[in-house]
Amino acid sequence: MATVTYQNATRIYPGSTTPAVDSLSLEIGDGEFLVLVGPSGCGKSTSLRMLAGLEDVDSGAIFIDQRDVTNLPPKSRDIAMVFQNYALYPHMTVYENMAFALKLRKTPKAQIDAAVKSAAKLLQLEEYLNRKPKALSGGQRQRVAMGRAIVRKPQVFLMDEPLSNLDAKLRVQTRSQIATLQAQLGTTTVYVTHDQIEAMTMGHRVAVLLDGILQQVDTPRALYDNPGNVFVAGFIGSPAMNIKTVPVTDAGADFAGMVLPLTREQVAAAKAGEGNGTVTVGFRPEDSDLVSQSEGGMPILVDLVEELGSDAYVYGHVSLSGADERFVVRTDGRTTPHMGETVYVKPRTGHHHAFHAVTGVRI
Repeated sequence: MATVTYQNATRIYPGSTTPAVDSLSLEIGDGEFLVLVGPSGCGKSTSLRMLAGLEDVDSGAIFIDQRDVTNLPPKSRDIAMVFQNYALYPHMTVYENMAFALKLRKTPKAQIDAAVKSAAKLLQLEEYLNRKPKALSGGQRQRVAMGRAIVRKPQVFLMDEPLSNLDAKLRVQTRSQIATLQAQLGTTTVYVTHDQIEAMTMGHRVAVLLDGILQQVDTPRALYDNPGNVFVAGFIGSPAMNIKTVPVTDAGADFAGMVLPLTREQVAAAKAGEGNGTVTVGFRPEDSDLVSQSEGGMPILVDLVEELGSDAYVYGHVSLSGADERFVVRTDGRTTPHMGETVYVKPRTGHHHAFHAVTGVRI
């Protein structure tokens, strides 16, 4: 087990002037499960490959257990990587795939056998040890790839979107297995995904990237409750937070007559600079209620209702500053409105978030 440190690590691909990863500084604790998440092209896989030694570090440094590995080859870093496409040898059995790295190290046969069988038991692969990869399902192949990493007992596990090739049900099942396994082994793990639900359910901490720049790193709960900027607010949570830029008054943010209260400090911050008297405010679908007209909600014309059994998502629009803006609200699945109906939406007290209209930073 080990700590991992990115120290202003930057990667600029040849022919490009924009860094794929820009001055990434990040501390990952011993035994921590850290998830790198963000949209396609944000630099998360590049960050992982820099740690693995598969991409050069143009400036800055990377440390594993306080040892500078910036210029070391992958084999000298004591890491094990689990890829998206499994990368199993098709002509070898499951046993041989898992044992391969230990054979290259000339590990005694008895030790190899014990390590492979122990990992197979942990991953519930004992009955498949004599099968070839083509005789396994996608989820089983992914477990074999993990088993191959486990038997090496590396200091750090690196996982690059390992579940993206699995179907939805298997993905949910396998992510819980990976999280449980990491907790049992206690090995420092860096995990890359574009799926924020995966990130929120698996990581001890989550690092959100955009355009190669680290936006925020914190626990899943802290990211959800206190997003540091508009991007993190909109990226974390499903369905996404309702985020709109609206006029600001001394009383708060004005949503078509519904005023969301802001503190004096937030109002002052919103009016300062180039915001032109506007503020960006967000509230989550699950932190909103359908209320009666007399309770002062915002009138929404219903476009669509998604019924999910116990819950339902109501999608609708309202005219704000002359433009139609869409909103989504979670409500009780047994009392849903109809398409074309006007409903009144009101965020729960204290559950809305304010951001600077120009910089996007939380205020």
